[in-house]
Amino acid sequence: MESEGTSVFWSCWFFGFLPQCYPYWWSLFESISPYSFATLGTALAIGISVLGAAWGIFITGSSLVGAAIKAPRIQSKNLISVIFCEAVAIYGVIMAIIMQTKISEAEGTPSAYAGYGLFATGLTVGFANLFCGLAVGVTGSSCALADAQNPALFVKILIVEIFGSALGLFGVIIGIIM
Repeated sequence: MESEGTSVFWSCWFFGFLPQCYPYWWSLFESISPYSFATLGTALAIGISVLGAAWGIFITGSSLVGAAIKAPRIQSKNLISVIFCEAVAIYGVIMAIIMQTKISEAEGTPSAYAGYGLFATGLTVGFANLFCGLAVGVTGSSCALADAQNPALFVKILIVEIFGSALGLFGVIIGIIM
């Protein structure tokens, strides 16, 4: 014969949207340490930032290699776009270091607010850097293709690329404020 707790567990495991399951899920949520949320936020900040950088490098690099067939002179000049994409990953590493020091400062007094705050900071920084990497990658791709056609367009499109790179800095600033 199943006990009451076991039947609630199985019904909530498969049908978690039922109203009688809300206290069960809330008790599970309360049992998670704030340090877990803070550590997960730190991992998300660096992981999603590196994903954005890799995606941007992939977009920029493939266009750069293709355009360099037509105009080999653009190879070294357009590497600045790849460097901008790598800066996105560095933003994530910097924020992970800052967040890790905040976790170590809170040793002994776990605060749910601090844990959830660092989790939200990690998500904010990670997604800002993901979109920054995409923006810099697409702009760097168009910079390489345009430079292969007309060398006078390089500086003009590079300025637009710098504005796209500012998205990552805005995410870092918001993460520091949080």
